[in-house]
Parts: sequence; structure tokens; C-alpha cells
Amino acid sequence: MGVRGLHGFVASSCPHVCTVVNFKELAERHRSQHPGGTPTIVVDAMCCLRYWYTPESWVCGGQWREYYSSLREFVRTFTAVGIKLIFFFDGMVEQSKRGEWVKRRLKNNREIAKIFHYIKSRREQPGRNMFFTPSGLAIFTRFALKALGQETLCSLQEADYEVASYGFQNNCLGILGEDTDYLIYDTCPYFSISELSLDSLDTVMLCREKLCQSLGLHLADLPLLACLLGNDVIPEGMFESFRYKCLTSYASVRESCDRKGNVILAVADHISKVLRLHQGEKKLEEMLPLGPNKALFYKGVASYLLPGQKSPWFIQKPEDVVTLDKQVLSMSSDPESKQEFPMCMDSESKQKLPVGTDPEFNLEAPMCTNTEVKQEDPVNVGPEAKHQVTVVLDPEILKVARAQHVQAESYLVYSVMSSGEVECSNSLEDATDQALPSQAFVYRPVRQRVYSLLLGGGGGGSSTGPAVKEWFVYSGNPLRQPDLVRPLQMNIPGGTPSLRQLWLSQEPGIQAQRLDTLLACFDLSSSREELQAVERPFQALCCLLVYLFVQVDTLCLEDLHAFIAQALCLQGKPTMELADLQRSHVTRFHTLKSVVCKACGKESRPIVSRRHWRPHHAGRWGRQGSSSHGTSSGYSRSGHGQHWRDQGPGSRQYEPDQWRRY
Repeated sequence: MGVRGLHGFVASSCPHVCTVVNFKELAERHRSQHPGGTPTIVVDAMCCLRYWYTPESWVCGGQWREYYSSLREFVRTFTAVGIKLIFFFDGMVEQSKRGEWVKRRLKNNREIAKIFHYIKSRREQPGRNMFFTPSGLAIFTRFALKALGQETLCSLQEADYEVASYGFQNNCLGILGEDTDYLIYDTCPYFSISELSLDSLDTVMLCREKLCQSLGLHLADLPLLACLLGNDVIPEGMFESFRYKCLTSYASVRESCDRKGNVILAVADHISKVLRLHQGEKKLEEMLPLGPNKALFYKGVASYLLPGQKSPWFIQKPEDVVTLDKQVLSMSSDPESKQEFPMCMDSESKQKLPVGTDPEFNLEAPMCTNTEVKQEDPVNVGPEAKHQVTVVLDPEILKVARAQHVQAESYLVYSVMSSGEVECSNSLEDATDQALPSQAFVYRPVRQRVYSLLLGGGGGGSSTGPAVKEWFVYSGNPLRQPDLVRPLQMNIPGGTPSLRQLWLSQEPGIQAQRLDTLLACFDLSSSREELQAVERPFQALCCLLVYLFVQVDTLCLEDLHAFIAQALCLQGKPTMELADLQRSHVTRFHTLKSVVCKACGKESRPIVSRRHWRPHHAGRWGRQGSSSHGTSSGYSRSGHGQHWRDQGPGSRQYEPDQWRRY
């Protein structure tokens, strides 16, 4: 995350950049300087998940109450000294950062493979040195913080920009996170979450002014340095030869620094002694080997400019517009210019272009001459990925979806409606396990029905609706391009309601219609009576279990017992008692088990004990006659088995199956 090599350089070569501070003292000083104001810390929540999640038994996840207690203590400690917390979560992956997102997902796959190899070879879970965030933790954390009364926001673009912008515009006490990009932004002070001692409220502040002193730079030079070193926008290989030239001509190589440290010093020296000689006289592309990459480079530098800020490295006209030959780049950092806008893309369009932008100067398109970068660049999709995206054009509905997204009250909905594109990061899944499918496949039919609801497509079971670009991580998917997934018709009594009805209507009976729609998303309308009879806290659990067992036939009766027992035993138990749980609530246990088994029986899916399994339970996913379409059940309409692992990744078109059981 952030600028390549900068964190290690600061830790090893510029320790004076890091200063131990105390939040209580900082808050008191802030109140004295700003009477009537509340000291506020902007928290980059994604950087803090590892800090908050402390259980030693982390592989299986599920320590919800223990995790919730950790969050509650974190909030309570800051509240006790009068500090307000604002939590930001990632909500979008910008197209210019898709390549970096893919690279990290593939790296995570390798880390997860090591975890499972360790477990299978040693028959024990690895220590915290191999820690990987449990699946879904970021989503659950949003709702946990909301339950604790905290302001929780989801970004409409890269979260670090919104965090830095919020801190800058609201005169915040500082930013709490773990990302060297916060050393580059000219914003409020940056504090390290990894160095935080909750008992004393001591942590480390990383001072960008001291960093500039060490490098002989000005604050306004840092975005240029970051892009020349490589960051989330600029691929590391783009300026590799340039950095090598800087290093070979650098006269003050420090023996105390490693090669990366000396490269940082050499590039900073080149900026201060060479580039600055012609600053304001020559265009930056005349002093740097940008070539065809100048649009991407300027976007990278401009991405660090917060609202109202300008860069001295651009030859700016009064209207803050830089002209590059025939290409025009607006250097205004008006926040309105960074919002997502609904638009339609024709079959020839691959990228979003703001109105009035020269298509030759497409800021959304990474342009790299490096061959290796091109091969890994998933944005330059092939002809099969060119498709028409019809986004929701109802402005009121889009406004509601946007508000829910920003307030962290929904997940993926606004992305589908505004851009027709979604992503899902890594899960702790064993790529070598042939018995269990990836969650990306298991829940695809649900997503397809939700797409139909959001985009109004898929009527009559057909695939006429707009396809959604899915960047989902699963075994064998190189993520070079997205899967194109089309909506799937829902079976709702009385027809599919509109989003206006579901979200905005207050009419009598709308609650029943919402329940019908929820069940239809999981294709469980036939089990409405059984599921409705279950007490409310467990309706969602039963709905999910029925769907899961219908989709995955390698799950057995013992798995069902474990799921239900965990839900019942955790209910109402304080954290300290969780270590001594006994199985109780026997009557409720059998009631829930009966509901799930009966509903699965209606789907021709008997749930049997593992000891009664026949040899055919060798790891095939799905069954002939399943409710799912061919691409998610693992079986074709003709009934010939196709292992789910053999389903090809990439830009395959996933069509709904016309053969349904109803």
C-alpha cells in the first residue's frame, strides 16, 4: 500500500521522521487552540482490521463477540479523552488502480495457499505471523461500529483520498492508519495504528515536514516523488530505468541505506537539483521520460491534490487547466469532479470519459509501455468484454442508493447501479480442496437475481438484461478481465416489485412484499411458510442454510448441526463465558434443524450424515436438476457432470439457465 519502499526507508534511514506522541495531550492542545471544537481523528478502518482482530484462533474466524468487545474498548478509550472518531471504509476500486488491486489479490492467493499448506502439514493453525483477515470482516466491522454509535462512511473512490480530504477540510486532529500515501498528502498529521498503545494512548506520528527536510524537498514535491518511485496508480516498472539513471549519477550514496533507500535519495536529489532548475519554464514531460504514459503520470500526481490545492509542477493557466499538446487535463480538485456519474456505455466504449474530455487523454485508462505491465493490466479487456451497460437512470433511486452506500448501509448495490461493475476480495479458501466450491460460485445465482432487481433485466428468464462486470477472486482466475454475469429472473408472487416500491413505499403490505423479494433472491419462495414460522432472529440463518445446502451437496448433517449449534450457543452469552460453552437450547435446535431439512427436502436435497454418504460424494458441486443455472451448479442441462473447478475464469459470459424446476 502506498509508495514503494517509503515505509522501510523511513524506518531504517529517517527514524527522526517518527515521533512518539500521546493522543490525550494532543486533544487537550487542540481544544485550547480551537475553543468549542471537538478533536476528531479520521480512521482508515481497512488499515486497522488487523489491529482490532486479536483472537489467537483466527483461521476459522467467528469470534464475533470477542471482536465486538475489542471494537467497543477501542471506541470507549478515545471517547473517554474527548476524541471523536470518523471511520472510513473502501467503497470503490478506481479503474486506474485496478492493476494494483489485481496484483494484491494474486499475492494474497499465494499467502492463503501457504496457510492451508501449514495447516495440512502440521495439523495445527499457524500463528499471527501468517495472519490473514477472516472473510467478511470489513463488512461486519461497519455494522459493529454503527451499533456502537460511531459515524461510519464508505468511500465513493479510493478511501485514502477521502480520508485525507476529510482531515484537511475539517481541521482534524489527525489520520489514524497505516499507509505511506498519508505521508504524501498535504493534510492533517498522520499517526500509525500499528504503533498505538491503547492503554496509554501513545503512538507514532510520521511527520511529512521532517521527511522533506531529510530529502531536501518541499511538501509540494512529494506527489511527484511518489509517482516517480511507483505507487498504486503508477506501476513500479514504468520509471525503473529513470530511477537507475538517477542512482548512477547520485554522488552521495549512503552506506547505511539499502538499494531502495538510496534510490529514494537519488530521485529526491534529482527533483531538487535538476528538475527544479526548469520548474515553471518547461513542461514536466519535457524533463521526464513520460512518453505515452504522461496521462497516467499526471493523473497519479493530481490524485494527491486535495480540494483547493494546486501543484507547482504543472504550468497552470488562470482557470487551472493544463494543456498538453491537444490533450486537456483539468487540474481542479473540486470534489464534485470526482463523483461517480450514471452513464451509458456503447459497445465501442471501454472507459468512462467525463463530458468535454478529449478521448485521447483518457484519465481512466492506464497507458504503459512496459510489456510486463501490459500483460498484467486487466483494464484493457478484449472484444468479448465490450458490452452495453445500462445503469439505473431514475435519479431519486440512484440518490437513495448513493446515500446508503456512503453511510455504509449497503454493499455493492451502488456500484452495480452506477457503473455495472463490482469486486470481491480474497476469502480464506483452499484452492486444492475439490469438495467445496468458492463462495464466488456458490452465491452467484443470488447476485444474479439481485442484479435483475437493481437493473430491471433478466425478464422471462432470458439474458437480455445488461451484464455486470464481476472481479471476484477464486481459484484459477488470473483476473486479467472481469466475468460478465447477466441477471437472472426472480420468481415473486405478483411479479417483481420496483425499487421505488421496496425502498420508498410506506403502503400496507410492503413488508410482506419485501420478504417475498428476499426469499426470491435465494430462490426459496416455496419454503415461505416454514421460514416465516421461525422466530425473527433466526429467519435469516435458516434462509442462508437452506440455500447453502441446496447449492453444495458435499455439506452433510454434521455440518448443519455445527452451524445451528454455534448460532444458538452464542446467543446471549457474555464474552467471558464463551470458553466454557455447552450445547443447550435443545428444543430450539431441533426446531431449526427441522425447518432447514424440510425446506431442503422440497428442493430434492436430503441432508444425510457423513457416515451414510455413498462414494459419489467425492467433491462434486451441485446436482442434476438444481435450481441454479448451468454455470453455477457445475452441471449442464444435459446432466453431464462438470466439476466446478473446471469452469473457466476470465471474461466468460454467464447466462441464466432456461431449465428451472418451477
